[in-house]
This record gives sequence, C-alpha cells and structure tokens, in this order.
Amino acid sequence: MSGAASDPRAWLPHREPFLLVDEVVSVEPGVRCVARWTLRGDEWFFPGHFPGRPTTPGVLLLESLAQCGAVAVLADPRSAGRLPLFGGVEHARFRRQVLPGDTVDLECELTQLSARGGKGHARATVGGAVAVEADLFFVLVDAT
Repeated sequence: MSGAASDPRAWLPHREPFLLVDEVVSVEPGVRCVARWTLRGDEWFFPGHFPGRPTTPGVLLLESLAQCGAVAVLADPRSAGRLPLFGGVEHARFRRQVLPGDTVDLECELTQLSARGGKGHARATVGGAVAVEADLFFVLVDAT
C-alpha cells in the first residue's frame, strides 16, 4: 500500500470532525481492513465526556470501527458509487476505556457482503487489550 493509500480519505467520504480513522494500515477489498485512530486529547467530545475524566464515547468507538469496515467495502470495485450506512450493532462489549493519548487499533472483517449490504465482525484494541468488540450491519445505498 502506498503512502497516499494509507489516508482514509482516499476511500471514506467522512471528513473532520467526524473522520474517526487516522491511518489505513492494510486493506483487502471486500474482505478486511486494519486501521488506527490516535486520540490526541483535543478532540471535540473530551471536554464534555467527562469533565475532569475525559473518556472516548463508546458510540464513537463503534463509529470508528464502522468507518474501518467501510474502507474494506468501498475499496471493493463492486461498491463503486455506493455508500455503506449503519444498519445495526449486535453483541457489542466494551472492555476498557479509551483515553486521550491512546492509539486505537481497529480491525473489521466482513463476514457477509452483497449488493444490498452486509455485516462484519469488528474489534478495537489499545496496546493489545480489547476496548470494544461488536458485530456491525450495514446497508449499501447510492452515493448520490
């Protein structure tokens, strides 16, 4: 993968402040993506979640996993002109807090992919410790 290809904006339509993936480490189109998100501490949500004890909201960790999975979907030529939208979450388990300064390793493996949508199993870890794991469902819609 080239340096430019590691930029998630090459695949995702998301932009700041809602781009929750900093780097795509590897991608197998239509199969799997590994990415990273580093929390600097100046993110928009930390001052209010929670004052004096900043913690990354669980829903944003799920969104970062969904964005990681979306790279695997959108890198597949069969998804050209399409946009994956969240369809659901099952079996989400939060195991540890994600704090300012943490680097979150994201991984999503697609377990089902069709012209209409699919699902994937996703996991976020910090220093090898699982922070969250979940099954994510998505639908594919026309991008325009």
